[in-house]
Amino acid sequence: MSHTAHIRNHRKPRNRSASTIAMRAGVAGGVIGTLAVAGSSASAYAAEPVTQTLELPTLTADLATQVAQSAEATQQAAANYQLQAERDAAAAKAAKQAKTDLAEAKKKAAEAKRKAEAKKKAEAERKAEAERKAAEAAASRSAQRTVLTDAAPVSASTSSAPSSTAKNSSSTATGSAATVIAFAKAQIGDAYVSGGTGPNSWDCSGLVQAAFKQVGVNLPRVSQAQSTAGTQVSLSNLQPGDILYWGGAGSAYHVAVYVGGGMFVGAQNSATGVVEKPLSYDPPSGAVRVL
Repeated sequence: MSHTAHIRNHRKPRNRSASTIAMRAGVAGGVIGTLAVAGSSASAYAAEPVTQTLELPTLTADLATQVAQSAEATQQAAANYQLQAERDAAAAKAAKQAKTDLAEAKKKAAEAKRKAEAKKKAEAERKAEAERKAAEAAASRSAQRTVLTDAAPVSASTSSAPSSTAKNSSSTATGSAATVIAFAKAQIGDAYVSGGTGPNSWDCSGLVQAAFKQVGVNLPRVSQAQSTAGTQVSLSNLQPGDILYWGGAGSAYHVAVYVGGGMFVGAQNSATGVVEKPLSYDPPSGAVRVL
């Protein structure tokens, strides 16, 4: 006998109501009925095979069209993006080239301006240097007071100063010489301008050329050529209308017109303009006669 057989069961008996028992019986009966129907249905289907036909959706063709259109739209968009990128690149390149061209143009303009200013400065310096040398040469000759004589020596009794020698020559101009002298004197007071040929400004050779042109004599334009345009004459035997020159024959740097009485008229420099001066003011180196 079990050692627990004598122990009474203290658990209370379940109080199952009649309604609960009936409900459980009903549920069990329903389940059994359902299994029976399922079994009979399965037997019926097993006896006769069933064939089903599935129809593809009618939207398949439309879907393909939509896919194709989408792909085409994508390609078009890509092409548009590429075209825009190419345009942007071309615009950027053109802008860069324009900027480079502008910088180059500015650089060339600045260089041209610099060269022009340098040329102008060099020309001004050259002109100033020429005037300085001419002034120095004139001052040197005036200081030395060299005697205007022929190369042959003369005795002390016949030697004379340049001014007195010139005064002993004929001081009255006639004919063509008078016309040349009258024109030259008419320009006294005009300005001296390098390269000037009148009517209100002159350089030395321009004045001499214009004066002789009044009588139909066409002289060369520059003083170097004018110093050899006629017959060389002695400074002690000057006549009105002779051309005086300063420097060597063929390399003269200044010319003027001898007007008689020991005087000459010439376009001296920018400070004096066209003036009438005595030979002693700036003794010439030689003279030529063309009339």
